[in-house]
Amino acid sequence: MKVLLKHYVTGKAAESDMEVVATEAVELKVPEGSKDVIVLKNLYLSCDPYMRSRMTKHDTPSYVPDFVPGEVIIGYGVSKVVDSTHQDFKVGELVWGMTGWEEYSLISNPQNFFKVNHPEIPLSHYTGILGMPGFTAHVGFHAIAAPKQGEYVFVSAAAGAVGQLVGQFAKLMGCYVVGSAGSDEKVELLKNKFGFDDAFNYKKESNLNQTLQRFFPEGIDIYFENVGGATLEAVLQNMRLHGRIVACGMISQYNLVEPEGIRNLFQIVAKRIRMEGFVVFDYFANYYKFEEMTVQYIKGGKITYVEDIVEGLENAPSALIGLYEGRNVGKQVVVVSRE
Repeated sequence: MKVLLKHYVTGKAAESDMEVVATEAVELKVPEGSKDVIVLKNLYLSCDPYMRSRMTKHDTPSYVPDFVPGEVIIGYGVSKVVDSTHQDFKVGELVWGMTGWEEYSLISNPQNFFKVNHPEIPLSHYTGILGMPGFTAHVGFHAIAAPKQGEYVFVSAAAGAVGQLVGQFAKLMGCYVVGSAGSDEKVELLKNKFGFDDAFNYKKESNLNQTLQRFFPEGIDIYFENVGGATLEAVLQNMRLHGRIVACGMISQYNLVEPEGIRNLFQIVAKRIRMEGFVVFDYFANYYKFEEMTVQYIKGGKITYVEDIVEGLENAPSALIGLYEGRNVGKQVVVVSRE
């Protein structure tokens, strides 16, 4: 079984833009004569917001290539090596990296995969807290925002795979943290499980500028940007002098044919705000240090993580589309196989 992109998407993506098809019997061996190639059995697949952009044809190339209609969708996943001609990867090892939305994948660039060094931790965590989203939260908050103890931090899409960790990293730094989310259930999760100082349901707020003034009467030092649009406009009005905006994602824009324009940009000048985007794979050389640090946080009970797990590759299209509708609570994971 595998999941294909049926055609390029304009506007709102739907499950019908993808197709689940049966696969013929697969030879679980590296093709004869192939060097530095591995065959993977895919166990857990990651649904991530950036994947929507790859479903659209871009005239100007983006930071990741577009998907190809009729071909398997590609995303981060946790897998087991079932055959290898690469000296660094042995049969039976667990790895994570960019793999296909299919039961088995032939990988010709295994140097882009990371080994799972802590299989005692739930393997699904390597799609999230110990994978790309977790490392994204770490890089964005620590390397880009450069936080100081006592600063005021706002996180949008705070109950998602990245946001829930940004808030916890901020609390470990001694910051004051408020998050926004799209349901009361998620708001309670932020306050009662992830330890945010406060949180609000943006769908119940008629004036985001006034909302942010209520939660941040002295202004915002660090905004971890995951949504864009009206939230970013309101944040710009509420930033403090020399504030930092970490541009991680803008999920409110991904299904729009024409992206929204942003007002209040002059606040960047008036308040001397630094707004910086980043792409996590620029920092992958430091991943293993992050893995060791975060494993100790997990084992020490200093951070926690919530996953929204869907069973079965056939349910992957629904799980991915659910991200853009806010259906998921926590990191969206698809289980292909638990072994």
